[in-house]
Amino acid sequence: MGTFSYIARDGQGQKVTGTLTGGSEQAILSELQSRHLAPIQVREVAEQRGFRRGLPVRVLSQMYGQLADLLRAGVPLLRALRLLGRSKANPRLAKIMSKVADEVADGTRLADAMAVHEDVFPPIQVAMVRAGERGGFLEDVLERMGDFLEQQADMRAKVIGSLIYPAALILVGLGIVIFALVFFVPQFEGFYSDMDLPLPTQILLMSSAFLTERWLIALMLAAALVAGAWWAVQQADVRRRLAAIQMRVPKLGPLLRGIAIGRFTRILGTLLENGIPLIQAMQISRDAAGNVLLAEAIDEATEAVRAGESLADPLARSGLFNDDIVEMIAVGESANNLATVLVTIAETIEKRVDRMLSIVMRLVEPLLLLSIAGVVLFIFIALIVPMLQMSTSM
Repeated sequence: MGTFSYIARDGQGQKVTGTLTGGSEQAILSELQSRHLAPIQVREVAEQRGFRRGLPVRVLSQMYGQLADLLRAGVPLLRALRLLGRSKANPRLAKIMSKVADEVADGTRLADAMAVHEDVFPPIQVAMVRAGERGGFLEDVLERMGDFLEQQADMRAKVIGSLIYPAALILVGLGIVIFALVFFVPQFEGFYSDMDLPLPTQILLMSSAFLTERWLIALMLAAALVAGAWWAVQQADVRRRLAAIQMRVPKLGPLLRGIAIGRFTRILGTLLENGIPLIQAMQISRDAAGNVLLAEAIDEATEAVRAGESLADPLARSGLFNDDIVEMIAVGESANNLATVLVTIAETIEKRVDRMLSIVMRLVEPLLLLSIAGVVLFIFIALIVPMLQMSTSM
């Protein structure tokens, strides 16, 4: 699957631009024709995984809510965009909204004007706005999108908040070990210089000498390790192997799978609620899933649905979805209320994730404390054993 940018014209002859995800250029052309768009140019966009300076999710959520309120109050779209462009709460957002307003004033549709700023407005938001414009329910789409982003921000805040304490423990532990190796252990080096030292003490003194005498090399090695790890995680094969390993870790695997499936079902359900066709909605939610294995499963499910299968069957074959989730999706398809069922599934999974996250954090915190205590105990034993041997020999 790749990302393709396109330029096309709609039935009224207006120019339309945007991006689509598909397996080939021919698939993109077919998708454009199904939308009654005449393609002018289609080209593949190189995937970039570098740093992209977007806007906080809560800022976008508030912006969509304000825009929906203005439109419901009868304010014309262009005037509403101008008002948001004069806001002083977030200068960068105001600047972007001013640019969007200028493009809308030139006759560009709102979704196409947003698509130009792809570092701020991801494809899922552009697609929802485009569907709202075409269906004549833009205010409802904007309101639902604001609620959706607010829920995403809440979920992210819960995960990050749960990781703050373990991260602090790791930093404190590293600080204690480095302080001991740099300032405390060297005090014993002269005392032990003429002694036959046990292996743990030799390892400790060598580590201390390396940090104190070759600290520049140590920094360069640490930087090389970080750079190497960053390069490795950019490789598709490495990311897939890491994802497979993570899924097999007790407690952690189900937690990560739950977070990814919850995100996928909520995004897919929200897109379907806003009138996005199933195939296109799956292609968009695939990129937002955040898990390589789940993305592959969504690709296979997309092709299966395109071939006429139901959604539940290929998801069940992936092995990532629990039986109860697959059954709910199957019932939703049969009852023709798949969008509502998917949002319900997302809410259920998010509650499970909250419980699993609490359990994992209760396990991780004592393990980190025990690890720190183990390292400190190793340093203490490595320093005290030679003294005990010397006192015994005397």
